[in-house]
Amino acid sequence: MSDDERDADELLDELREIVDEEPDLESVEPREAFDIWMKQQDMAESTAQSYRYRIKPFLDFLDERGIDDLSEVSTRHIKEFEALRWSSDLQTNTLNNQFGTLRQWLQYCRDLKAVSEDVVAAIEVPDLSKEERVNTAKLVTERAQQILEDLDRYRYASREHVLFLLLWRTTARLGTIRSLDLDDLYLDDGDRDRLRADLKSQGYAPHVVESILDEASLPFLYPQHQPDSETPLKNKQGGSRVINIADWVAEVLQDYIRVNRADVTDEFGRRPLLTSKKGGGRLSKSAMRNWIYILTQPCEFGGPCPHDRDPEECEAREHGHGSKCPSSRSPHKIRTGSITHHRDRGWPIPDLSEKANTSEELIEGVYDQPEQLVRGASRREHLDKLDDSDHDS
Repeated sequence: MSDDERDADELLDELREIVDEEPDLESVEPREAFDIWMKQQDMAESTAQSYRYRIKPFLDFLDERGIDDLSEVSTRHIKEFEALRWSSDLQTNTLNNQFGTLRQWLQYCRDLKAVSEDVVAAIEVPDLSKEERVNTAKLVTERAQQILEDLDRYRYASREHVLFLLLWRTTARLGTIRSLDLDDLYLDDGDRDRLRADLKSQGYAPHVVESILDEASLPFLYPQHQPDSETPLKNKQGGSRVINIADWVAEVLQDYIRVNRADVTDEFGRRPLLTSKKGGGRLSKSAMRNWIYILTQPCEFGGPCPHDRDPEECEAREHGHGSKCPSSRSPHKIRTGSITHHRDRGWPIPDLSEKANTSEELIEGVYDQPEQLVRGASRREHLDKLDDSDHDS
């Protein structure tokens, strides 16, 4: 055998070894693999719904092409799907979320030996600038304060007043506000006595109870993670925390409870703060969102429409269509504006992170959208330090 023939045989042997090392793919239906993945995720139901929404277009794409086995998915399919999504005029941050979640799932499928590494590597998650990562359509401080003034004047201590007030003053998520029961409110000395009895029932020694009460500064809210009675918190037990509120906010809550709160219990025997005579007795998230969309419409309290619409004929004034007003804001945008407002007023990020129950990184990168003039004015006090150091030097 010649040297050339020997070299060719050796090259073929090396290629066979490489091929043999490539794992055989196992047959798994796409939707079955997705269901398996979702069952292993520890997340709130709202997050799970987002994941289903993000993966659904890819699953539909495979159905349309008759692909019922993930092992048949190739890098070409990935690129075709990406091109299809980009041609749909979706925003870059939407594609970032969809492709990012798709890559997470395909990485799991790779671990199941259902797809190859090449398929996972073919997913290109678009990078986002900070402007793209942050939707700046927050509720700004001036609008929030005007809405609160209007509510205080025209609908004081109403259900919608309490809803908007707590969202703005606490930075809490919608689900957290919805979860609140009367037993989660510690507003006056009577509630202090209730807290004392609760601590004693938990086995704390009397001197420990009094020590805790000395440190507890009323008024405050203490939301609880209760998934078994349909009020889970996003961060589960980690979402249960003390949220301090101002004395005047507590007075609004007490007036609402005394005058306007419907005296009902929900289907689980709990006494919700925000009540509804429909359904199970607790105000639904959809109803809460509808109220927020309405309250953030400029014309709700008689203001002029900045969009040259007639409020009497505007579709956004129809029941359930409040979000169609360009000026309306979602509850999440109130949270974004509230966190920014806290930062503009000097709240340290670590303290705000605990209050808002989110990470410091998220506050800095997404929620904290500084009002440049306000934040710049707050830094003026440091100018004297520069002058002092110059003179000293």
